Amino acid sequence: MDNKKLVEILQATAKRIEAEKAFLTELDNEIGDGDHGINLARGFAAVEKKLPELADKDIGAILKGVGMALVSSVGGASGPLYGTAYMKAGAAMKGKTELTPDDLAAAFDAAIGGVQMRGKAHEGEKTMLDAQMPASKAYKDALAAGKDVKAALKASVEAARKGVEYTKTILATKGRASYLGERSIGHQDPGATSSLMILEEFEKAL
Repeated sequence: MDNKKLVEILQATAKRIEAEKAFLTELDNEIGDGDHGINLARGFAAVEKKLPELADKDIGAILKGVGMALVSSVGGASGPLYGTAYMKAGAAMKGKTELTPDDLAAAFDAAIGGVQMRGKAHEGEKTMLDAQMPASKAYKDALAAGKDVKAALKASVEAARKGVEYTKTILATKGRASYLGERSIGHQDPGATSSLMILEEFEKAL
C-alpha cells in the first residue's frame, strides 16, 4: 500500500462515517452522550479537507496529519482517542512511502497502544478496543499462518465484527456508558462499531 492508496482509503472512510452518522449517534444515545456519530463525522470531514495538502507526503506524515485533524476538530472522547491512534500509527510509519503487510500490523499495534494510553482502557470493558484488539490479533495470526494481506484483513474484519457483538453482552466499565451499570448490557458500543466501519473500508480498498 502506498500513500496514494492510503489517501483513497481515508476519503472512503470519511464518506462512510458521514453515511453512518445517524446510526452511530443512535447507538450513542442509548449508552453515551449521543454525539459519537456527529463528532466523528465532523472530524472526518476535517480530515477530508486536509487530505489534498497531505497527499504527497509519506505515510507517517499523512497518518499524523489525520490524527491532528481529528484531535483539533472533534469533541467528546472519540477525537482524542482516534486522533491519538492515527498519530501513534504515523509515528511508527515515519518516512515510509509504502507499507508491507507487516508494517500494517505494526501501525495497527501502535494505534491500539495510543487508544490504551489515552483511554486507560483494556479489552473487555465495552470500548472500541473490543473490536480493535481481536482484529489486530486475527490479522497477525493470519499473516503468521501464511495468508496474504487480503485474507488477513478479511479475518481482521470478521474478528472486529464478533467484537462488536461481544460488546452487547458485557457491562460498560469505562466512559459515560459505565454510569448505566447493568443497563449498559444489551447495547453495542458505538466506538467498537465505528472501529469496525474503518476496518471495513480498509478491507474494501485492498
